[in-house]
Amino acid sequence: MPANPYNNYLEATVLSADPVELVRILYRTAIDSVREARGYLAAGDVAARVRAVNKAWGALRELSYCLNHEADPTLARRLAELYDFMQRRLLAANFEQTDAPLAEVAGLLESMSDAWEKVEAPAAGNWAADCSTDRAELAPAEL
Repeated sequence: MPANPYNNYLEATVLSADPVELVRILYRTAIDSVREARGYLAAGDVAARVRAVNKAWGALRELSYCLNHEADPTLARRLAELYDFMQRRLLAANFEQTDAPLAEVAGLLESMSDAWEKVEAPAAGNWAADCSTDRAELAPAEL
């Protein structure tokens, strides 16, 4: 079976990303997955919705793992709590089969993603822990 050029590109992007860019990739992945889950919910495709929710949940898990608790313990704790809240809302959306929790998570992710797009890598170096140890898990199957 020939290699998928998109997967090769995605894998190279993830493996070479600095910590800030990796956070941005994770946010985009979560946003896209929630958007897909909402579409699958509307279409009644349960299996695809579950896969999309699981993918978003996994991206949030990775974001939580990447927090640098030493640089700013209060900020890291608050972000961890926010990621946990969003993960619980994703599970609620899946269980209840309703759009409201997905819409809520989508809004939160968009706001957080917008903020991270404005961050310059050198300035945020201490805020985003080096997540390089688990990058192989992210590319390309997880993303």
